[in-house]
This record gives sequence, C-alpha cells and structure tokens, in this order.
Amino acid sequence: MSESTPGSTPETQSYDAIIVGSGQAAGPLAIAFANAGRKTALIEREHVGGTCINEGCTPTKTMVASARVAYLARRAADYGVHTGPLTVNMAEVRQRKRAIVESFRGGSERRIHAAQGLDYFFGEATFTGPKSLAVRLASGVTHALTAPIIVLNTGARPSVPSVPGLDTVPVLNSTSVMELDLVPEHLLVLGGSYVGLEFGQMFRRFGSQVTIIQRGGQLLSREDPDIAEAVADILREDGVEVLLQAETLGVSKGDDASIQVRVRTPEGERTVTGSHLLVAAGRTPNTEALNLAAAGVQTDKRGHIPVNERLETNAPGIYAVGDVNGGPAFTHISYDDFRILRTNLIEGGNATTTGRPIPYTVFLDPQLGRVGLSEQEAREQGRNYRVAKMPMNYVARALEVDESRGMMKAIVDADTKQILGCAILGIEGGELMAMLEVAMMGQMPYTTLRDAIFAHPTLAESFNNLFATLDD
Repeated sequence: MSESTPGSTPETQSYDAIIVGSGQAAGPLAIAFANAGRKTALIEREHVGGTCINEGCTPTKTMVASARVAYLARRAADYGVHTGPLTVNMAEVRQRKRAIVESFRGGSERRIHAAQGLDYFFGEATFTGPKSLAVRLASGVTHALTAPIIVLNTGARPSVPSVPGLDTVPVLNSTSVMELDLVPEHLLVLGGSYVGLEFGQMFRRFGSQVTIIQRGGQLLSREDPDIAEAVADILREDGVEVLLQAETLGVSKGDDASIQVRVRTPEGERTVTGSHLLVAAGRTPNTEALNLAAAGVQTDKRGHIPVNERLETNAPGIYAVGDVNGGPAFTHISYDDFRILRTNLIEGGNATTTGRPIPYTVFLDPQLGRVGLSEQEAREQGRNYRVAKMPMNYVARALEVDESRGMMKAIVDADTKQILGCAILGIEGGELMAMLEVAMMGQMPYTTLRDAIFAHPTLAESFNNLFATLDD
C-alpha cells in the first residue's frame, strides 16, 4: 500500500478500480481488489471507517453502555443492592468513547496500509469525466485518476431541517452531541426516529431532563403502531417527555441563554424551553462535491444515487454503495453491498440485492430488534397472515433479572406457517430477532420453535410460548 505525498502533479494515473470513501463497504472492497491483483486507489477526505466507526454505531453504542450502567446503578435497590450517591462524569464517558473509536479506526487504517497494490489518497474527489476523477489533497496538490470501475461510498451527514430561527441558536447533531463534557440540564430533541430516541433515553439516564418533539402521530414511523406505542410508554416510564403530532413552528433564544421551541400540538400552541437542542431529522447524502454530472451519474431529489439490484448507477461501471445510494442506512447492509460487488466484480458471480433481509436493532433499552415484514406491510401486501404476540413480562428470564418491559411480535404466513417477520422489543431484543431471522432463512415453520427444547431459564425459550399463542 502506498500513500500519495505532496509534490508535482503527475500525469493521469490509471487504476483498475477507484473507491471513493472508506466506509464499511469501501475499505473491505479496496483491500479485496488489491488482494486480487487489481491496481486500486482509495480516496478518503476525512477519516477511515465511515459513519459507523467514527460517528455512528461504535461511539453511540459505547455511550449507550455507559448510560445503562447509570440506569442500573439507580435501580440497584430494586435488586437489594444499596449504593451511594451517583454522579456521571461526561468527560470520562466521552474519553471512553473516543478511545474505542480510535482503536477501531486504527485497526481499519492498519488493514488498508498493509494491502499491497492499494494507493491511498487523503483528499476530496471530484469527477472530471465519465471515468476520471481529480483528487485534491490537503496540501493543495491535485492528482488525476482514471479507472474502468469506480465505486462511491461517500456516506451521509446529519440533515438540517428548515425551521425558522434554527440558525440563531446553538444546535447539536448526532455527532456533536457526543462531544459534550457536561450533562445538559434539559435536552430538547427534534425528531422521534432511531437516532433521536437513542440519544433521548441515553441523556435522560445520564441525568438530563429530556423532551422529544415528533411531528408524526407516533414515534418510529416505520414500525407498527402497537410497537411504537410500547416504545413511547417505555420512554415515558424513564421520565422522557414525548410530544406527538407536534409541529415545530420556530426556535429562539430565551433571556437566560435557554433555547425555546414553539410547537403546535392537537391541544394548541406551546413553547418548550431547554438548555440544549439536538436536531435528529434524518441524514443528507454526501454527493454535492462529487460533480456527478461530469460522469453522467443521476441523483434523486434528495441527492441520493439510485442503483439497480447489482448496485450499479445509471452510468455503466460506476457503483454506489452504503448510505449514499438511499437504501437502508445500516452498517450491515453496507457490508453486504461490499460482498455483492466482490462477488460480481472480482469473483465473476451474479449477486444482487433482490430479496435480501433487512434486519436492524434500535439500541434503546430494552432493544428493539426487527426483521422481515411488519403487520402493516403484510396487510398492505394482501398476505394471509397471523400474528403471534406476547408481553415480555410473560418471559421467566426477563422477570428473574427484572427487565420485563416490552413485547414480542411475530408475523406468520397462515398457509405455510413460515415466519414472515418479527419485532422484539425487550431485553436482548436484537439477539432474539437474529434467532428468528435464522429460522426465516431456513424456511422453518413456526411450529418448530414452538415445540423446540431450549435451555431453561433462557430468553430463547420464550419462543415456545410466543408461538403457542397461535394455537388459541
């Protein structure tokens, strides 16, 4: 692996493949190309590892873990364990998060630097033609590159909604909120999707007052209403104020350096006042600087790059993977994008995205694990389905550890008895969801899990009772 250094601008450098961005698809793909004997260039303008390692999964779940410890410490007396006063040192929480991020990023960097036949450019890439790019390094030197295969993995960044007065107050996003060194007195959260809820519950557990402002009629708009309602109940039980059907009309500074958010609710207009404001209103793809028009690559109205089932854009030989293509914005989907391109472009296979499962876990506490069809989706598709549903307080293991909030829900084909999807809101919900995903992959009828012998007392044995509800 070689790295470009400042100097005179060379003639156009030809490669077999150029990868723009170094997220969870790009890094492994660049190494795979290089290991296959393909001369490869990897271009990154900020940091190796993409959103997941640097601003997403790794740092947030590290902080979620700290928040859970604070939560359990406050609940210690429920288990007959008595502790002294609890304090949260956000500077130490932040340092723990930074150390793990640096460790993960360092591992990715070492793998890239160790790859033979891989040139790494730290700079910003811009298309100059259908298969050509200019890379401007931080030193100001520009390199001209060309390749028959170009893969875009440039990711996305937090969106900034159009709200009157938002530009007049200090605003936190999903990246900057993790750099706070003090616990906010009152955190206001604009947005009731995954990011907003994870941070909302996290900071409530650190000791903040938290108000979540959601424009829609439920949290987590992708989920079934009963699941979303159960999530809202859990957050409210934790002391989070949840405002639904709350349209943000404007933001302003208070006289005491507070932040005021004016909202319209079904009960009328009101002003919510807090010390900090987190905007969690989706993400915007990083495509503006690419000059995609020069390559003939089309984007949609939000700036995403549409792709076909082989992850190819409308421009032959140019591919878009990960969050930038507008598909499900999950690390594991980005990594599967890598596997598809490796199969097709290196191994001569014919892999596609068609029919692949989209599992995900929302790292609330308890977790929400989801895969396959929701009940709403099964209904919209006209499926002949049945619903298996059970509260977590029917699960012996959950009661024993006093973590019995939430519910289990599975959608089953009434004719074939195969599992079509599930939502597990409960202790280790992501792990339980993965068990059902394996059953779905094996086309296993729900009766196999209903009648299986699982060790007692484990969470897995809850599937006996969950699927027995379909016998009623």
